[in-house]
Amino acid sequence: MKNKFSSIRYFLLAGVGITLLFISCKKSWLTPKPLSLYTPENAYTTPEALQDAVVACEKNLRYEFYGDWSPILTQLIFSDECIEASGGPGNQDLSGSITPDAIVSSSGNTNATKIYWYWDQSYARLKYANTVLAYIDVPKWDTTKADQKAKRNALIGSAYFFRAYTFYELVNSFGDVPYAGWLLSSPKLDFQTVDRKVILEEMKKELEFAVQWVPDDVPKGQVTNGACLHMLAKIDLALGDFDGAIAASSKLINGGKYHLMTSRFGQDANDPSHNVIWDLHRPANKALPQNTEGLMYVIDLDGYKTIGADFGGGIQSMRNFTPCWYQNIKTPAGNPGASDQVAGIATPQCVSMGRGIGRGRGTWHANHEIWVNDPGDYRHAKGNWVEMSDYVYNNPDLKGKDTSYGKPMQLYSATGQLLVSDTLRSWYGWPYYKLFIPDNENNPPKGGHTPWYVFRLAETYLIRAEAYWWKGNLSAAAADINVVRARANAKPIESKDVNMATILDERTRELAYESPRKVELTRISYLFAQTGKADEKGRTYKMSDFSTNNYWYNRIMDVTYIYNKGVRAAQGTGDLFTISKYMVLWPIPQSAIDANIDGHINQNVGYNGAESNQPPLESLPTP
Repeated sequence: MKNKFSSIRYFLLAGVGITLLFISCKKSWLTPKPLSLYTPENAYTTPEALQDAVVACEKNLRYEFYGDWSPILTQLIFSDECIEASGGPGNQDLSGSITPDAIVSSSGNTNATKIYWYWDQSYARLKYANTVLAYIDVPKWDTTKADQKAKRNALIGSAYFFRAYTFYELVNSFGDVPYAGWLLSSPKLDFQTVDRKVILEEMKKELEFAVQWVPDDVPKGQVTNGACLHMLAKIDLALGDFDGAIAASSKLINGGKYHLMTSRFGQDANDPSHNVIWDLHRPANKALPQNTEGLMYVIDLDGYKTIGADFGGGIQSMRNFTPCWYQNIKTPAGNPGASDQVAGIATPQCVSMGRGIGRGRGTWHANHEIWVNDPGDYRHAKGNWVEMSDYVYNNPDLKGKDTSYGKPMQLYSATGQLLVSDTLRSWYGWPYYKLFIPDNENNPPKGGHTPWYVFRLAETYLIRAEAYWWKGNLSAAAADINVVRARANAKPIESKDVNMATILDERTRELAYESPRKVELTRISYLFAQTGKADEKGRTYKMSDFSTNNYWYNRIMDVTYIYNKGVRAAQGTGDLFTISKYMVLWPIPQSAIDANIDGHINQNVGYNGAESNQPPLESLPTP
């Protein structure tokens, strides 16, 4: 590969020489001319211009949650919460398809996992944050004035937040990674792998600065002090600093600015058929000033496209995550049961339910097992949660010919015949309150424009509960979990029942489709290996065999019944569902390793190339 890149560099240099040859015959070429008036030194002369660089971070973050095959889906199918049931190539046979140079893992393939999106776009976001830090003193600040000092430091703090968020995802997706802590002025080809703990310790320092300076009274979608405290608590957890995580969480929870929404509010507040869980996740309500639960958002609203913004057709949550109910389902009489048309359909379920394709199918554990003992939980109650019996046979060809027309769909006939040819893709329940987003743009509806929570205070309680559990304070952990459960009208849990599985189940109930699940499971796996603490089944772990014995894999195998069980996708290629222990860490893109010709980037164990790994740096590199 070095010869390849040498050739590329030679070609570029030759191209420059040819260009100079043609233009050198003109004497005017000798007259210096600025390449652009918009150099960074000229562009970033005001606080407002630097804020625009922060906005670039915000926009980049938005793409994690929005669009067709949104990257958050990759986080979910590499976890205990979802599988990919639509039959997209390679998305079931993960062991066979996820390699350092696999096309199926590229960020440009709409139907593929977005592993490399998390690599490419994370380093792009770091570039935007580093731009703020590199040019922070181009404006002529008078830091003897309190307001100017505060504004300057708030911008620094916002950039630090995005660095921390980004590195948190990187080190809990890929493990030890290169550190990009400054803005590059030329190509850098000598990156080295840095120990993840070293990077996390630097992020902790930066967030401690951010929580001193980033304010809360900012427009929704901008970095808040609450978001910085929440991120600090997550970094502390990742470092195993459980007291720090408790302190940061407690400061946020007890600070008086943010509170769980426990009373009805906003759109539909006077509709007695709904409840506060419904209110919390309505697009019109998320960014309301009276919503005191949201800490950090990405913003997307109907009408944004009129100002030329590229927002990818909305959240598309219904397309990505809801069942393919209009295919694979027959009536008891054997007729095709449903239609995804809108015009001429007496029951246009596309409008009320969206047109899903079954990509992110919730696991049986996430959709059923965690709810069975608590029928009063609002998050799984009728009206908030859709079961397949809430769909009806609406195929217009059935009218007057099949008595099932207009009646609820059913899985079996009266004689016990299975009526659904692909139960994985086309037959499962889903959280209507969270994934149903009215769509005024796409036809058929996919899930339209809405703000989306990045952080909510409900997660802060669960972060603190987890920190208490690691410290062995089960009563305090149960108390925090029960605050979240009480708002959802769920039964309280007892302290004796708190373990990591309990905490993860509550995170699924409360945060499914919001939180990057794979990141959290890998973070937890590191902590089990580093602390030696036993999991809920008495298993212990250590770092020396992290790639072959880890909690991430065991959790998936404990509660899902698809991977490595001989199950095949009914759609597409018909691949087996497989997953491997070493996938606790994703592969480092081979393209990044090959391009780094003057340095060394390690590959994760289990993937080709790991045999040439070198010890990661134990300190941060300097520019």
